[in-house]
Amino acid sequence: MSYLETTAKFYSEVAQTPQVGLCCVQSSPLQLLGLKIPLRMQEMNYGCGTTVHPTELADAPTVLYVGVGGGLEALQFAYFSRRPGAVIAVEPVAAMRDAATRNLELAAKDNPWFEPSFVEIREGDAFALPVPDASVDVVAQNCLFNIFEPADLHRALQEAFRVLKLNGRLLMSDPIATRPIPEHLQKDERLRAMCLSGALTYESYIQHLVNVGFGQVEIRARRPYRLLDRQTYGLDDHLLLESLDSVSFKVPIPDDGACIFTGKTAIYTGSKPAFDDQAGHILQQGLPTAVCDKTATKLATFFPKDILITDSTWHYNGGGCC
Repeated sequence: MSYLETTAKFYSEVAQTPQVGLCCVQSSPLQLLGLKIPLRMQEMNYGCGTTVHPTELADAPTVLYVGVGGGLEALQFAYFSRRPGAVIAVEPVAAMRDAATRNLELAAKDNPWFEPSFVEIREGDAFALPVPDASVDVVAQNCLFNIFEPADLHRALQEAFRVLKLNGRLLMSDPIATRPIPEHLQKDERLRAMCLSGALTYESYIQHLVNVGFGQVEIRARRPYRLLDRQTYGLDDHLLLESLDSVSFKVPIPDDGACIFTGKTAIYTGSKPAFDDQAGHILQQGLPTAVCDKTATKLATFFPKDILITDSTWHYNGGGCC
């Protein structure tokens, strides 16, 4: 049995018998005014963070959600796009499609604004999304892509890139590993299905996004997720997994490389009112300006006496320059 078959079997099981806290034992759904989430849907909250970022959901976008789970985030996306077919949820596991359909019907009873037709659940998988090229504004996935082996992850990201419109965005939440996961854990198909052994390091994760063509990546959150302790998992030392929420934009990659925003700022410390590096970056004296990591490195390298670069906050919500 392949790891994908093991994963399908595992999620068929948890669709029928929810495992509360399977992923985030401390997570809670995003609170939105007028949104009531059925208990059953909450119990099937199999995610490691959130992909629902209101700042990315203006103008009622068409959203493609990969891996419907219990339907929680599909319902949240529908909150911002209240029209039939606004949210397309793609799910390969029949039991999970059935469970999500039931949960969304329950949600319609508790939320007068919501109609089940707002979410269209389609059979399919991340490697062959059942929509045309450049047809959706947003693609989202929560705690799914980390399950894939590197070659399959590349295929899934290529598909997400294909179906996005120009300037569209990929919203993702996945575990990442603070150091490479040992091979004996990577080969454990059950642990991989449980989102515990397929995580990449941050650097590798971001590089996969750039490799398929995303020209800008913004980190929305990075926080501790799970600890793989040395006794249980046969490790030399404890291994911390983190949860990473990111937004990747389908824009051209600049000649000098992709723009990755992690919350760094640049502060001009000189005596003049402003600083111009002659490369498109104007910094006001004493005022932090958000910059991408690439620009932060250049400014720190070429203007070390005039520019202070702050550390990554791992929480970036737009603005600044790259």
